[in-house]
Amino acid sequence: MTPLMATDYDAPRKTEEDLSEDSLQELQARRSDKNSGVVDEDETEAAEGFELPGADLSGEELSVRVLPRQADEFTCSRCFLVHHRSQLAYERDGAPVCSECAA
Repeated sequence: MTPLMATDYDAPRKTEEDLSEDSLQELQARRSDKNSGVVDEDETEAAEGFELPGADLSGEELSVRVLPRQADEFTCSRCFLVHHRSQLAYERDGAPVCSECAA
């Protein structure tokens, strides 16, 4: 039994006459038109020009107080994030693994 293909009744259809009218030059022109719309844009340059209104943070300074790892915390040997002991899934060869990495 041959599987039936779904038919898209909204898609435009070409007759045999339309198909025979497409010359090689027309097809090449269409292909070059498609490529002419492609623009090589550097994402970094595009992002530099993008500015949110009222978001001038050039004068701001970020200050974060970093605390050393506490006695009830561990550093996961897979993701290298510091977690609370309640997030410890298991230890393999003395290397702790958090529950997120173990899943």
